Amino acid sequence: MTTHTEDRAAELRAALADELEASGQLTDPTWRRVFETVPRHPYVPEFWTLTSAGQRRVTSADPDWLDLVYADDALATQLTDGVATSSSTAPGLMLVMLKALDVADGHRVLEVATGTGYNAALLSERLGSHQVATVEVDPVLARLADSRLRHSGYTPLVHAGDGREGHPGLAPYDRLIATCGFSRVPSAWLEQVKPAGLIVCPLGWGTVRLVVADDGRAEGRFLPVGSYFMAVRDAGTTGAPAHPGRPDATSEHVTGLDLNVVAGEEAFRFVLSLVAPGTAFAFERGDDGQVTAVELWGSDGAWARAEDDAVRQAGPRLLWHAVEAAHGLYVEHGRPGRERFGVTVTAEEQRVWLDAPSRPLPCAA
Repeated sequence: MTTHTEDRAAELRAALADELEASGQLTDPTWRRVFETVPRHPYVPEFWTLTSAGQRRVTSADPDWLDLVYADDALATQLTDGVATSSSTAPGLMLVMLKALDVADGHRVLEVATGTGYNAALLSERLGSHQVATVEVDPVLARLADSRLRHSGYTPLVHAGDGREGHPGLAPYDRLIATCGFSRVPSAWLEQVKPAGLIVCPLGWGTVRLVVADDGRAEGRFLPVGSYFMAVRDAGTTGAPAHPGRPDATSEHVTGLDLNVVAGEEAFRFVLSLVAPGTAFAFERGDDGQVTAVELWGSDGAWARAEDDAVRQAGPRLLWHAVEAAHGLYVEHGRPGRERFGVTVTAEEQRVWLDAPSRPLPCAA
């Protein structure tokens, strides 16, 4: 990189830190120093953005590359069969999760989903490289991240493997942070995080902060912010459930739900992600902008489509029944935000609850 590029990048990092501080997201001077010190651009030499014309590939040769890199946006850095399978998380959301992780000097941290390596660099700058281990399912991404980290002066342990298994070789950890989406918190993590340690993990369309207890149980609430991460996956796959097409319906009925609420009310869609975990979601709009159809499908072949008020369903689960149950719960409890929900995880089960662990969601899978 040229001196001009590095100088410009430093200016943009400071400007981004100013923006995050003004928004109230960056309040810790230690993390401000980290965000101003660690460059993002070496980890995203190319990425894809969405434009009105479709996906645009951006490289370091483009004049707006640095400006896009240092915007508070997520950047898709790998496409598999046209689907984004790796990205650099928006710095603002990354900061929210790091703040929730509540690291302190001397803490050992395991990161699940290395991706570009940028988040591992932030943790390494804050704690020291020897205190950080990171796991990436894609061996090519793991090698790239390791190379970029070392080029930037950071040497955390980068392991190519399944993050659902954690990394027992350096356990126990004081903290664990995941940067891909889960429908269940892996039980292996409970064995690798110390009692009183923290786990910060995207779950459904939120992020939960769990405290590990002496008995190996973990419990905690969701952060109030939205969280849309790519799903945990096996190497070479997208992690997204394959669309089953339009199977013959085994169940049909009329729904009274407003499809605009189902598709457009973000807080409700979070509840739906808890009630019907691992479910993909799409919708269609008419010329007037109103939602005319909503479709859901899961990796088990379950499928549902609501078009106007007519619902058709197929497969092992009646997904639209889950939508209606989630909406009933959502309305009954005053349209609760994420922070009212929590999770209890043991080696045997995971329970999602509203307001208190004694009030589990009756329809949560």
